[in-house]
Amino acid sequence: MSNSDNLMQLSWLEFDKDSGFTLENIPFGIFRTANKDARVATRIGNYVIDLLVLADFGYFEEIGNFDRNTMHQKTLNDFIALGKTCTSKVRLRISDLFSTHNSELKLNKKILESCMHDIEEIEMLMPISVGDYTDFYSSIEHATNVGIMFRDPANALFQNWKHLPVGYHGRSSSIVVSGTPIHRPYGQTKQESTSKPEYGPSRFMDFELEMAFVTGKKTNLGDQISVAEAKDHIFGLLIFNDLSARDIQKWEYVPLGPFLGKNFGSVVSPWIVTLDALDPFWVDGPKQEPEVLTYLKTTGKGNLNIDLEVYLQAENETPFKLAHSNMKYLYWNMAQQLAHHTINGCNVNVGDLYASGTISGPTPDSYGSMLELCWKGTKPIKLPNGTERRFIDDNDTIIMKAYAKNDHYCVSFGEVTTKILPSKT
Repeated sequence: MSNSDNLMQLSWLEFDKDSGFTLENIPFGIFRTANKDARVATRIGNYVIDLLVLADFGYFEEIGNFDRNTMHQKTLNDFIALGKTCTSKVRLRISDLFSTHNSELKLNKKILESCMHDIEEIEMLMPISVGDYTDFYSSIEHATNVGIMFRDPANALFQNWKHLPVGYHGRSSSIVVSGTPIHRPYGQTKQESTSKPEYGPSRFMDFELEMAFVTGKKTNLGDQISVAEAKDHIFGLLIFNDLSARDIQKWEYVPLGPFLGKNFGSVVSPWIVTLDALDPFWVDGPKQEPEVLTYLKTTGKGNLNIDLEVYLQAENETPFKLAHSNMKYLYWNMAQQLAHHTINGCNVNVGDLYASGTISGPTPDSYGSMLELCWKGTKPIKLPNGTERRFIDDNDTIIMKAYAKNDHYCVSFGEVTTKILPSKT
């Protein structure tokens, strides 16, 4: 019986049950301490559990295909590559070890002292090595808002938008883990009042509220992944802040799309939440009209009901909530994104990252970017300290949170935190 078939599981470990890191979650990440090098971990409450220690003491021995060496790596790629048959059993084994009915770990204080760390005493690292990264443009509310602002409001969406999940290949080297500061980028921009472009720091720094999924299977060149097979190829999800320099992007993006306005830094949360943990949260997505082509047709519930929150924290101030959106608003779901990505035979690798694109909802308080929240700078947001924001200022910190919640428990993704530093001179 899977965790999703039960009410909240009880644990002998004392932790905040409202944290979202319960036995129903059991995400995976990479951590290190002053005395330990990088290795695989999970999180329960505010405890980080060293899975290498548990592996060394034989707690995963009965799981077929399990390899202890995958626990002692700088990324999760090798662990994910073991396949869901193995990784799902590891997750359930961890949940079982900390359940009230199981005392085999509870009674071994020496192992507990070695494997358990307070979240404040460790450093979380980039969870995966990203070989390839694709960013989609899958929120109809976001695409419509941008179309209204920059093009003909009567024809806000391009002709292809409702027929395929629009996407572009981004830069994987500049994807970093939460807590990594990002410098304001330089680039070419052109103001409407001038006839020539100029070079300098971006004036219009923005965030994009996104979720991203990680693939867990390798395919060969020429292979396709159908919408029916897509979930088997997706290991899990994390929060994705796709930073954008709007003025650089506006000047450069025709005709080939985003380039320097996007590739200076994207930031992910450190914990990957598995599809297993998210199984109770599948919901129907928006109705797709006109009818999509056969290879994009999905059956059953294709979207995830994941709440998303964005906060802006001015320097030395309390975080201020900017927006509350939800992943269920996406017009194009993950299965459609992955299926479309591979119809031409594009091969997929373990650890590839696929971002959703900005997730905006139907109301102004659910817009997933400053561009929309401030409507291209015409409607500034007033912060509690009296200052205003049209875009992100230097030394502002953007905090994103994500969680899925039902009547019984919450599954949290934690948060992704990004401070914007002044441009390097």
